[in-house]
Amino acid sequence: MIKTSDVLVIGGGLHGLSAALQLARDGARVRLVERETVGRHASGVNAGGVRRLGRHVAELPLSEKALAMWREMPELVGDDCGFTPSGQIKIAESEADLELLKARAEEVRGLGYEHEEIIDQAALRELIPAVAEHCAGAMIVRGDGFADPYRTCIAFRRAAVAAGVEIDEGVAVEALEREGDIWRARTSAGDYQAPEVVNCAGAWGAVLAGQLGEPVPVRAAAYMMMVTQAVPRFVEPVVGLASRKLSLKQMANGTVVIGGGFEGKPDVATGKTALDVQGLAKSAEITCTIFPILRGACLVRAWAGIDGEAADKIPVIGRSLVHEGLTHAFGFSGHGFQLMPAVGRALADLIRTGQPGLPLLPFSPGRFDKLLKE
Repeated sequence: MIKTSDVLVIGGGLHGLSAALQLARDGARVRLVERETVGRHASGVNAGGVRRLGRHVAELPLSEKALAMWREMPELVGDDCGFTPSGQIKIAESEADLELLKARAEEVRGLGYEHEEIIDQAALRELIPAVAEHCAGAMIVRGDGFADPYRTCIAFRRAAVAAGVEIDEGVAVEALEREGDIWRARTSAGDYQAPEVVNCAGAWGAVLAGQLGEPVPVRAAAYMMMVTQAVPRFVEPVVGLASRKLSLKQMANGTVVIGGGFEGKPDVATGKTALDVQGLAKSAEITCTIFPILRGACLVRAWAGIDGEAADKIPVIGRSLVHEGLTHAFGFSGHGFQLMPAVGRALADLIRTGQPGLPLLPFSPGRFDKLLKE
């Protein structure tokens, strides 16, 4: 039996769930297919950063809208998803780093945004007494924070199902073809049909787009995370660095979650990842340089989730330039978690009215045409 709907969403990560939820609430009949389980990859195992801090300027309108939605998350999905507005801070380890942060803050102010604030060394040490003495200052966004990725996935799934979305897990899309005004998806569980398809397949999104004649330079990346034993409280905001890889936050139970972009090895054929022990060691070394208090703390576990990283490190979002009835949202490059509610709303508006309500042109799949021809 062919399963039909108004919209078929491919990919059960948070962007797929968010789009499906918003479309269903707008009155569409929506089916979502996921090759493994909902939230299995980057969406469920990322750092959970809810940040405007340091965003690519093209993402700032989305990020501002998303933050407003995070603040109203209980109204959206019936759960606050663990959102904690602890603040986010990017530390300068030198005067040169601090000058870079000042220039960035000035650029953002010139665009009309006031959220990024520069603080000097004394203010940094007052905020985080445990920080290493060599740190020269920082840029802070006090309204940013973090949330619980897995809890967020469960909340969005529950809300989507309540809105009428049919979710089929363990269903791999094997071929996608346009037949007149209808898309036919041939899958491991039979055929699906819908006039609209949303490609939210994460690291696999570029593969699907390429098969449909719309190649984009997005690679699979396995960003690694690790967590320590519980230690005495020493930091409140989420911490990053101006010029080195680090993302660190201390949870309510005292454990410290550490990431920042060191990569393992992804296998897109199997969906499995292999950790890079040397990369984890480097991450631990940087962490202890910034917070000597953590020297001697035991690491409890480490993991990696597969995401798609675009060549220019910003996502692919928008209507296909090749096919009718096809919309893309993938390649979030390790920082799509915070954007997710706003992207879902923009996708629903784009499909329903042709107007996303937010500037999506910088994320067009066609922006790579010149690069791909070179």
